[in-house]
Amino acid sequence: MRTLILASASQQRRELLEQIGLKFIVDPSDIPEARHLNISPEELVKTLSLEKIRAVASKYPDAIIIAADTIGVSKGKVIGKPNSAEEARQMLQMLSGKSHRVVTGLTVLETTSKKTLTRIIETRVYIKKLSSTEIRNYVETGEPLDKAGAYAIQGIGSVIVEKIIGDYYNVVGLPLYALSECLKEFGISVL
Repeated sequence: MRTLILASASQQRRELLEQIGLKFIVDPSDIPEARHLNISPEELVKTLSLEKIRAVASKYPDAIIIAADTIGVSKGKVIGKPNSAEEARQMLQMLSGKSHRVVTGLTVLETTSKKTLTRIIETRVYIKKLSSTEIRNYVETGEPLDKAGAYAIQGIGSVIVEKIIGDYYNVVGLPLYALSECLKEFGISVL
């Protein structure tokens, strides 16, 4: 099997790759995740995933590199990670009783041929109507503080997600179906 590189420091992405049995090296890029660029959310995640790939590609002359960038989008506005408990509370109030989009830019690069595939994956997430007590209790768990949108669908936050339309793993941070289809293009089959 060819060397696989995950250009991400995300624990969730690492665990998802392990879950599907891939052997890989983690080499996070140090690309700042600028969320204020004046481009569409889709172009933003595409640009950031490509920048992450480029930041590590030169180190690996014969490898397949995987990078992704995931954001939440509500009413056209990018939802990032909260900087404080108060900001997490405000984000959860904003999302309460509404739906939002989770958009991921996924890029896979073969360093020998420079062949690059980029996919944009979108999932719609519906958050239940939250009481102020539920928001306070959830924020007090600490889980929302380092999660985009101030919730983790794979954690305690699962109880606030009423339903999703699309790829669950996209919301976690790495759309596994799209990734496995991309890897097939490079001769790597998960199954």
